Amino acid sequence: AGFSTALSQTPSISSISSEGREDLQVNQLETQIWIKPDIQKTDVDFSEILNAIQEIAKDVNIFFDELEGVNSPSKDDDSLLHHGNLTSTSDDASRLEVVGEEVPDKNKTNGLYFRDGKCRIDYILVYRKSNPQTEKREVFERNIRAEGLQMEKESSLTNSDIIFVKLHAPWEVLGKYAELMNVRMPFRRKIYYLHRRYKFMNRIEKQISRFRGWLPRKPMKLDKETLPDLEENDCYTAPFSQQRIHHFIIHNKDTFFNNATRSRIVHHILQRVKYEEGKNKIGLNRLLSNGSYEAAFPLHEGSYRSKNSIKTHGAENHRHLLYECWASWGVWYKYQPLDLVRRYFGEKIGLYFAWLGWYTGMLFPAAFIGLFVFLYGVTTLNHCQVSKEVCQATDIIMCPICDKYCPFMRLSDSCIYAKVTHLFDNGATVFFAVFMAVWATVFLEFWKRRRAVIAYDWDLIDWEEEEEEIRPQFEAKYSKKERMNPISGKPEPYQAFADKCSRLIVSASGIFFMICVVIAAVFGIVIYRVVTVSTFAAFKWALIRNNSQVATTGTAVCINFCIIMLLNVVTSETLIIFFTEQPRTESEWENSFTLKMFLFQFVNLNSSTFYIAFFLGRFTGHPGAYLRLINRWRLEECHPSGCLIDLCMQMGIIMVLKQTWNNFMELGYPLIQNWWTRRKLRQEYGTQGKTSFPQWEKDYNLQPMNAYGLFDEYLEMILQFGFTTIFVAAFPLAPLLALLNNIIEIRLDAYKFVTQWRRPLASRAKDIGIWYGILEGIGILSVITNAFVIAVTSDFIPRLVYAYKYGPCAGQGEAGQKCMVGYVNASLSVFLVSDFENRSEPTSNGSEFSGSPLKYCRYRDYRDPPHSPVPYGYTLQFWHILAARLAFIIVFEHLVFCIKHLISYLIPDLPKDLRDRMRREKYLIQEMMYEAELERLQKERKERKKNGKSYHNEWP
Repeated sequence: AGFSTALSQTPSISSISSEGREDLQVNQLETQIWIKPDIQKTDVDFSEILNAIQEIAKDVNIFFDELEGVNSPSKDDDSLLHHGNLTSTSDDASRLEVVGEEVPDKNKTNGLYFRDGKCRIDYILVYRKSNPQTEKREVFERNIRAEGLQMEKESSLTNSDIIFVKLHAPWEVLGKYAELMNVRMPFRRKIYYLHRRYKFMNRIEKQISRFRGWLPRKPMKLDKETLPDLEENDCYTAPFSQQRIHHFIIHNKDTFFNNATRSRIVHHILQRVKYEEGKNKIGLNRLLSNGSYEAAFPLHEGSYRSKNSIKTHGAENHRHLLYECWASWGVWYKYQPLDLVRRYFGEKIGLYFAWLGWYTGMLFPAAFIGLFVFLYGVTTLNHCQVSKEVCQATDIIMCPICDKYCPFMRLSDSCIYAKVTHLFDNGATVFFAVFMAVWATVFLEFWKRRRAVIAYDWDLIDWEEEEEEIRPQFEAKYSKKERMNPISGKPEPYQAFADKCSRLIVSASGIFFMICVVIAAVFGIVIYRVVTVSTFAAFKWALIRNNSQVATTGTAVCINFCIIMLLNVVTSETLIIFFTEQPRTESEWENSFTLKMFLFQFVNLNSSTFYIAFFLGRFTGHPGAYLRLINRWRLEECHPSGCLIDLCMQMGIIMVLKQTWNNFMELGYPLIQNWWTRRKLRQEYGTQGKTSFPQWEKDYNLQPMNAYGLFDEYLEMILQFGFTTIFVAAFPLAPLLALLNNIIEIRLDAYKFVTQWRRPLASRAKDIGIWYGILEGIGILSVITNAFVIAVTSDFIPRLVYAYKYGPCAGQGEAGQKCMVGYVNASLSVFLVSDFENRSEPTSNGSEFSGSPLKYCRYRDYRDPPHSPVPYGYTLQFWHILAARLAFIIVFEHLVFCIKHLISYLIPDLPKDLRDRMRREKYLIQEMMYEAELERLQKERKERKKNGKSYHNEWP
């Protein structure tokens, strides 16, 4: 037992100097000195101790094989391994310490503890016997034991080639590394300071509370009785210190560090253990990348299901509690238990769900106002003068919208489309665009306040990331050239400035090439629309023939969606990883990858929408002088009711299809994979086999978390945020669709994290990272695009100019519906049918309308008639409208940007009550430290008096 204790205190093999046999002898001598005090306390024979020292030297010799030139083959220590049995390689002292304690049978059978039922499994490593990297694993595992971690191995029940290595960190190791990592732990309960209230205010509050007692309980709040008492949220915390351990609230050493913290500490150790000679041969990540280990993950805390009800018997574990209170569909309307999510998954994942919940909550006012704008269009539909004139214009014959096969048509045939356009393009559209621009700013500013509160509650205010390790790819690429790190003072690989610039140029060129591929795909969609509209116009079915333009738009959107998904899958991740430069650290690489991936995905998703919004029907020319693509295809025109209906269809279809596809890929794909795994196990072991598997076997059969972490989750929501804000003036229902999707998204992600994925490693983060800057950029872009949508895409400006300058109310300063009489006729120009080009002349002469061939037709534009001095030249009204559009864009942008900056200035990043709480906590901590120091001095004074020593002029 004394020798085992000495082993647990022996320095790590990875810390021993590698400069020859002399250092090895020194370390052996140090080992003898460490063991010597225990020899006096035990009856162990001295020869046994010498044999043990030889074993230690043997372990170290494995580490120095290259220096000694010894070619001894290294094998995994499987001599202690039995199929389906646990074999402990932990020290015997820890076993003797717990002799006589009763171990619950549940601990031995639930798969969360070692075979003894006392040591909890903190981490799992998985490898295959057939893997040739046995020597590296053996050295790595010996160094793990030298660090003080306890280890057990067990072969898989389903595949004897798979070996599970279970790791446990004893209290001494946890305390040591918690102090090194500055893990904050609770040491004193918080004292809440209540402000003094006036009697009048107290009476009002009593009346309000009495009135609330008559109302039903808040349905969105979680039942506090089902949630555990998360003690660290009600306590002041401080970095853990073994010297001041008596100041911390420790009821039970086994539960003082929660499971997520224990796993994080073990992972921290594994990242700093050597597996081979060499300054860069260190860390678990490199062993995972070279295939030495197949997987590494912390365990879930048991099953997420229970035979008993949580209301009557309580939760079996935190995973079961998360499933019932968070991942279950029955609690979709309740708030998220963010503190519990943070405790189980860590601060980084907790911050993602906090941001997603905040974004979803902020969508409620946006969705309500958007629905109000849509309903306003519905209620004012019968009073809209423009749609009335379109529906009554049976005598206005419109020119064909495509070559040859498209017929002449009455303007009244587009009555339905004119009414649908009014639902989205009405008097409230401008107000809604301004509101959404302000909403985006308010959302970001209040999220900063919310993040500050969360950071305070989760002890992230003073937390700073550790100095990150260099990426293995960076080391392999630039290992020949080194320079001193200004922080650590150690030499490290260095990338020359010229090489960095060249890689940036190559990376930027690659991203530009990928964006050009997306633009080429949009160009192909444009050609499809141009060619298909003529094909649908000559279709046999009357339904498609009469709605050829809508059928063209609908099929083009669906094809565009398929191309978007294909480009995302085929080119995005592979090429972007290839075109990403070689950053020094993992966070720098992650930020670079995130920015490039977002740019590609954003352009891929929105490029066709930008084309429809700002280019469709803008550069088509006029009848008799159409502009053509490659001098062959005539560019597509807008519908007689305008281009806004095409933009609405594009946004609606893309948004619904993409959200449906994302939800399927996030949950449906892991469900299918896990179902297939369970099916194979059921065929081999029967229906009872799966339930008898230990927890590590069950977790291994789950899907690993995405290699890019939370990237896909953030990317999906950020793209949705852009879709919701950038073109919201054209589609006011976008916030409502986003809200409905996010309500489902929260529960889908929760269900996926709790049931379908292995438990991710709990990691810390202060905020959402680079995504906040991307959100701010989208907010600025949304102001510009909405200004152009209102000014260019919609008919808001032409109607305004007509009402004040050319309509019946010209010069009177009014702009009501009565002032819009005659607007439709004024917005249409006249064309002489005989001026058609030969290749665009329609097959019919229009005799079906009046019994004789048509002489004139109308088209959407502001041009002079054919018999004017300058035929088909722009009218003065066109230039007035153009000037009004430019003026509106400038005024709108400056006004909204001023409002955004004013709101950003007025809303502080820290709430006042939080600032006061932080100051009070700082004051109380100083007082506690003073009291503790004073108590120590008084104890020392009493001891001196007791020993008969006294000094003059002592402080009390």
